[in-house]
Amino acid sequence: MTFTIVLGLTLSSNAQIESLAGPRLGFAFITASPSSGLINGYLDLDEMGDLPVDYTDNIKGAFTTLYGWQWESRFADGGDVTGIVEWIALIGGMESGLFLPSISSMVGARTSKGLEFAMGPNLSLAGIAMVFGAGYNFRSGKLNMPVNIGFVPGRNNTQDASSNWDNNLGGEIVTPEIQYNTGSRFSITLGFNMNK
Repeated sequence: MTFTIVLGLTLSSNAQIESLAGPRLGFAFITASPSSGLINGYLDLDEMGDLPVDYTDNIKGAFTTLYGWQWESRFADGGDVTGIVEWIALIGGMESGLFLPSISSMVGARTSKGLEFAMGPNLSLAGIAMVFGAGYNFRSGKLNMPVNIGFVPGRNNTQDASSNWDNNLGGEIVTPEIQYNTGSRFSITLGFNMNK
């Protein structure tokens, strides 16, 4: 889900490129999808593999909180620009009593002013997708506070038609083919990090 992102732009113009690894807090908006239906209470986890027939009539987008951590490593240090690899693990849905994990691995660049752009794969309960991000790092003394935005585009999927025997009804229940979108995710997170 998730939900997911890391990036920063530093206001100061120091030549050293900061590491912005550390905790992340934020929120995400998920467009109409099985994930947003789960957060809004329309779907149960048991129904995630077998969507109800009236799924598209009742589903809406949803906001969820995010909590997680970012790790990073550097490569190709060019003085004013450094290549970075970031791993971001986030959990969403906790305000609804849900555990919706996501993990992203992003490759990008950070400038000495802190401007950062990155992209890479994201893995969540919705499957595998690409995540794109950018952001800005606010600095106060030795404290870095990166504000990061991210976007994971949704993709169209089809739930195949199926049939199951219902002993209570004494007959077969047929579920028609349902087309759905995994939901686009827009996230914003705030991090905290102290300069060494």
